[in-house]
Amino acid sequence: MQSGVVYILGSDTGTLYIGVTSNLIRRTLQHQAGKASHFTTKYGCHRLLYYELFTDIAAAIAREKSLKGKTRAKKLTLIRTMNPEFKDLAEKWGWLHIGPAWSIAEIEADLQRRFIPSSPPLAP
Repeated sequence: MQSGVVYILGSDTGTLYIGVTSNLIRRTLQHQAGKASHFTTKYGCHRLLYYELFTDIAAAIAREKSLKGKTRAKKLTLIRTMNPEFKDLAEKWGWLHIGPAWSIAEIEADLQRRFIPSSPPLAP
């Protein structure tokens, strides 16, 4: 069973985007580089505001659909539970100083250890 992550990105103007992925770090860096989706590139949704970890990708997809059906006010309330200041949770993910002998797998493992908390928020 593959794990999944539901995430919410925001733009500097307040546009929200909800997505699901099996690799939060890679997908977030793609969004930041403008290479992930037409919507996020067009509206500048590049700031990671919220995420939920799931052990099953099907559960993550169901949660994504559920969140997309919620009002903007409920989405903002959910973001505040993890990130009351609406800071970019992935602001420095792409800034990792790497040595010439590091592999991509080692970099991703290091980022996972440093930036993904060991106890994820509870998925309602």
